[in-house]
Amino acid sequence: MTAERKPSDAEAEAPETSDAQAPDAALAEAQAKADENWNLYMRAAAELENVRKRALRDVENAHKFALEGFGRELLAVVDSLEMGLATADNADAEALREGSAATCKLLKTTLERFGISEVDPEGEPFDPEFHEAMSMMPSPNTEPGSVAQVIQKGYALNGRLLRPARVIVAAEAPPDEGNG
Repeated sequence: MTAERKPSDAEAEAPETSDAQAPDAALAEAQAKADENWNLYMRAAAELENVRKRALRDVENAHKFALEGFGRELLAVVDSLEMGLATADNADAEALREGSAATCKLLKTTLERFGISEVDPEGEPFDPEFHEAMSMMPSPNTEPGSVAQVIQKGYALNGRLLRPARVIVAAEAPPDEGNG
């Protein structure tokens, strides 16, 4: 006994298409799907280009205005220096010294606020990554190979060296020549 296949209700109601129309309909459907995918691709490509341009513009603005806050803070230091210069003719030496000290403190505070710290290694072991040796000298009070004197302080930005400290390194003291 063979089972005969009965057409489903959907198949029974569907109009019969000729074999010649089927490839044209499939081609039209494929073309419509291809057009839809092409449009989606073009929109995605345009969006990607917009994101790229926006990111480039953001980076340019970040570079252009990165120092805006730092510059604004330094204006207080400039104002202090200008006030000191304006009053210099009528001020005594002690008042000028106090004003200069206050301005220096203001500048150091501003630098610290932006992550710039002093490298002042006096008495510490010499480190060529943070110190620049200008010379060596015998120093009975300082251990050999340590910084005996700081000629110019160095500075670091968030741990990254901006300028090394210029130092004189302690050498071993020569032996006494009188005990021979």
